[in-house]
Amino acid sequence: MWNAVDCVRAGEAGAAVSAGNTGALMAISRLLLRTAGNLDRPALVANWPTLHGVTSVLDVGANVVCDAERLVQFAIMGDAYHRAIHGTPRPTIGILNVGTETEKGHDDVRHADRLLRSLDLGLDYRGFVEGDDIAKGAVDVIVTDGFTGNVALKTAEGLARFFRAELRRTFSESWISRLGALVARGALKGMSARLDPSAINGGPFLGLNGVVVKSHGGTDATGFANAIRLAASLADSNFVTEIANNLNRTAVSSFEPAKERTVA
Repeated sequence: MWNAVDCVRAGEAGAAVSAGNTGALMAISRLLLRTAGNLDRPALVANWPTLHGVTSVLDVGANVVCDAERLVQFAIMGDAYHRAIHGTPRPTIGILNVGTETEKGHDDVRHADRLLRSLDLGLDYRGFVEGDDIAKGAVDVIVTDGFTGNVALKTAEGLARFFRAELRRTFSESWISRLGALVARGALKGMSARLDPSAINGGPFLGLNGVVVKSHGGTDATGFANAIRLAASLADSNFVTEIANNLNRTAVSSFEPAKERTVA
């Protein structure tokens, strides 16, 4: 991992991809590449299949506790990432919360909501979204802390495997079921591919001065190839520079500290 990331630092490689330990890869990447602007730690982003395409969700594990300033930084990075990978000219952005009302949630998410509405960042911010809005594709980018994002991601991966297993079991119970599976084979194959976690494998660390992509440690060859493909697309874009420029626009003095955390 050290050698791969060091090649990015030295300009010998456009990106690094690793299925190794996430914490170690994060530490090496921060040490060798440093973070952009006033960002403390990079964010890990996931590509989430939805009814309307793909939603970028961050953070999904790199930052367990996040204040309002960090959530705003995630919105900036998610905007640049989604535009670079999915080609959306002006991605819509939402903050994951326990409700869509402005008074819902703890102080940090409410404060981040106020900042995103008041700061001139050029973002298409739509407010709060709920958990079921992720799969609906309600917005292009969903911002959350790493604890919540990781739990949501692992839950979705487990549900996808459950649905695939249940479909196989249901369509093998009787000869009529097997006949139905044969008739619907094409549609079932397409749905299975869409629910396959390897199809969206690869989570980039956003906010580094370089491209580093974390692959799932248990992925197959197809999944790792998809992670490499994602890294190559990021290396060919200017999203690293765009993130750095936008983060530099958000000076620390622009953020007011949130009050003591409470939940509404």
